[in-house]
Amino acid sequence: MTRFLLRTTAIGLLALGASWSTIAAPLKPDLAKSNVTIVFKQMNVPVEAKFKQFTAQIDFDSTQPAAAKASVDIAIPSFDLGDPEYNKEVLKKEWFNAAQFAKASFVASSIKASAGAPAGSKYDVAGKLTIKGKTTDVSFPLSVKKEGGAQVFDGSLPIKRLTYNIGEGEWKDTSMVADEIVIKFHLVAN
Repeated sequence: MTRFLLRTTAIGLLALGASWSTIAAPLKPDLAKSNVTIVFKQMNVPVEAKFKQFTAQIDFDSTQPAAAKASVDIAIPSFDLGDPEYNKEVLKKEWFNAAQFAKASFVASSIKASAGAPAGSKYDVAGKLTIKGKTTDVSFPLSVKKEGGAQVFDGSLPIKRLTYNIGEGEWKDTSMVADEIVIKFHLVAN
């Protein structure tokens, strides 16, 4: 009887251990291979800039996208237009007001497989975007692919800068800097 109990307990523990091992663990972003950029038009000329510092938390399993969780925090003072004087200007109150709002963030509220896309490759993401203290609901398409042992997440999110008070006072004039901005991201995670 004791031998039967030990064997049954051992089989139960092995089964439990096997089920725990299939639970997806949060992915670890490789920030050296990842980037967050924005593209906007100044005097109708496209300009691309990047954020040098950000963090991402991703808990994603392509077999259960509805259970996925994702968030990204961006350090606003790390914004880089490629020129120290321009960088200093956009951190001022009229633009990002980095002294008061040092962080922008996105938190996903839902991730769903895109209709008609090959399984595990395209998703529709919805969530909350907060910039300069203003939070709005946003949605965007996301593509996911495997590269070696990593998963790569690519997406672009169009927004209007004036919705977030980016460009106050005389900078509300969209003839100099367009209202439309596209936030692009490329996240590599293991």
